[in-house]
Amino acid sequence: MDRRIYGLETEFGLTYVPSDGRRLTPEDAARHLFKPVVNWGRSSNVFLENGSRLYLDVGSHPEYATAECDQLTQLIAHDRAGEAFMLDLVEQAEDQLLEEGHEGRIYMFKNNVDSAGNSYGCHENYLIPRKIEFKRLADMLIPFLVTRQLLCGAGHLINVDDQTKFVFSQRADHMWEGVSSATTRSRPIINTRDEPHADAEYHRRLHVIVGDSTMSETTQLLKIVATDLVLRLIESGEIYHDLRLENPIRSIRQISHDFNGQTVVRLMGGDEPTALQIQWILFESVKEFVARHGAHHDHVERVLELWERTLRAIETENYSLIDQDIDWAIKHKLLHGYAQKNSLPLSSPRLAQLNLTYHDIDPARGLFHVLKRRGLASSVVSDADIRQAVNNPPATTRAAIRSKFIRAARANGRRYSADWVHMKYEDEPGGIVLCKDPFATSDPEVDKLIDLMSQRP
Repeated sequence: MDRRIYGLETEFGLTYVPSDGRRLTPEDAARHLFKPVVNWGRSSNVFLENGSRLYLDVGSHPEYATAECDQLTQLIAHDRAGEAFMLDLVEQAEDQLLEEGHEGRIYMFKNNVDSAGNSYGCHENYLIPRKIEFKRLADMLIPFLVTRQLLCGAGHLINVDDQTKFVFSQRADHMWEGVSSATTRSRPIINTRDEPHADAEYHRRLHVIVGDSTMSETTQLLKIVATDLVLRLIESGEIYHDLRLENPIRSIRQISHDFNGQTVVRLMGGDEPTALQIQWILFESVKEFVARHGAHHDHVERVLELWERTLRAIETENYSLIDQDIDWAIKHKLLHGYAQKNSLPLSSPRLAQLNLTYHDIDPARGLFHVLKRRGLASSVVSDADIRQAVNNPPATTRAAIRSKFIRAARANGRRYSADWVHMKYEDEPGGIVLCKDPFATSDPEVDKLIDLMSQRP
């Protein structure tokens, strides 16, 4: 597909630190966080005027799902808008708690593992053609997803055999299957729940749940564009190397723990390339595909250059090539620099704290944001792009219709509900419209609902 719908769903970690000794459970903190949302939306699961979805997920994790996006900078700006919404809720909740006599701060993290070892996700959604054979797509895509952590892992400190190691991914140790319909109990790399949020006759949603949450916008760009390019290659039907893995789950963990990319991965055909060699094969295949068919958007050249530079950095162990662009490399430089300066082992609690604080979304506290302000982390979108995404939907997708409907309902004080494909005016019978085209930007039937809502009884 040359034009595709993309979406990101980010679960945030949440904790409350009291300064008066009065603790709150995560459930209590989340309840205070979502109190303003429930007050105006009558639910902790709402769609916002920018077309996105905001809700409390399993385990009291605040979650933000971007509106449907068909452009890459649009997607990244809307993902960053989710952080802005969360920060606003944090500020309101802290004020409310103070009024109730609680003195403390709420901390929110864009990461994937809490202190108890529980994992939560950053899920990616890609619209794909229904006609493509899904098993073939999954077989061909999983080798890329298992080794993709070399490109876009968030970096993490874990204990392996009583030794603290810096590894590529936060998420790799929490995956249990290659492909399945489960999401939490038996977490797969690809979730097969068939909810296309589009005309199911023509489209399907590819739901990838293996990725790390990224603080770096350039890492985010590489993650999404590289995956889209591999999907284009698969969708084209062109044959490239058979890279099907004998045991994807064993491999994904071994690759994460081996920081030089030299982990040998056994393929179903018997070959044993390294993780780095698999990535080089995929990179060269995509590069040749783009040379034959052309780039389908303006970011392809930038991403191919960053993809190649990242593999070269791992191959040469010269991480300075990417230590302003790729999350794991940015964090690796931060943690190892601090450890060397202060003569600390990686097992130091101070290093564990820095590992966590890197993901704090508060721009005043979060270490990634501090590095970015100092010019030590690159970016893709501007603050103006993020403000635009907070206040407005993507103008080129169905999100524009949903936004128009929600704004009108709220402006007229009408009862309504909305999801990805439905818009319902609840004050009148029969006031529901189904919008199955995610590329549509207008709908006459929704306009009729809006006219109806504006008529005073």
